[in-house]
Amino acid sequence: MSDALLSAAGFGIEAVKLSGQREINEFQILEALEIHEGTSLALFDAAGARERLNDMAWVKNASVMKFYPSTLQIKIEERVPYALWQRGDLVSIVNESGDVITDDVDGRYANLLLVVNHGAQRRAVEINKALENVPELRPRVRAAFLISDRRWDLQLENGISIRLPEQNIDAALADLVKMDDENGLLSRDIVAIDMRLGDRVTVRLSDEAAEERNIMTGGEGGSKKKERDT
Repeated sequence: MSDALLSAAGFGIEAVKLSGQREINEFQILEALEIHEGTSLALFDAAGARERLNDMAWVKNASVMKFYPSTLQIKIEERVPYALWQRGDLVSIVNESGDVITDDVDGRYANLLLVVNHGAQRRAVEINKALENVPELRPRVRAAFLISDRRWDLQLENGISIRLPEQNIDAALADLVKMDDENGLLSRDIVAIDMRLGDRVTVRLSDEAAEERNIMTGGEGGSKKKERDT
């Protein structure tokens, strides 16, 4: 009854001004505010509304302010999506610190780097910054796998795996780009490039390329050697 009387007296909520939202749509915010027909500005529970907004996955901080006689102003500070994190079949959006924002992932976030395995979310900054130094390579990287919580493997869009060293990642990536510029290494029929040893780069050919090489050199294909990432 108090709400109805105040609303009738000109203190009903007639306008809601929103700002700061990008990932959250307006309907989600309005739903969290729980404004009903006849709700008065004076009796509106701003603290409760702010708490409900702050409980939303994308919200880092929310403010709810009343401007009499009839306006509610909502300011949203959203969490910033930094990377995609996969462990098993679950993929999440994480912020720069590696905190999970949400598991609701769609095509809008396809440009974010996908980091894989437990612990990778906390070290996403490390590999992202290294890739920023090689802008020619970054668009070709589909995922970065943290191996044994020590080093990274990169998976390129064409399926080639790049085994990076534990130290001096920047130098290894620079060498990789240089080799690709000089001889088109990343466009060849190979499946893996091992850069873990500082004094050499090992390239593993695809089965078809290895067979063709054996035929051309007169060699015989041997048994495949099993490898383990270290």
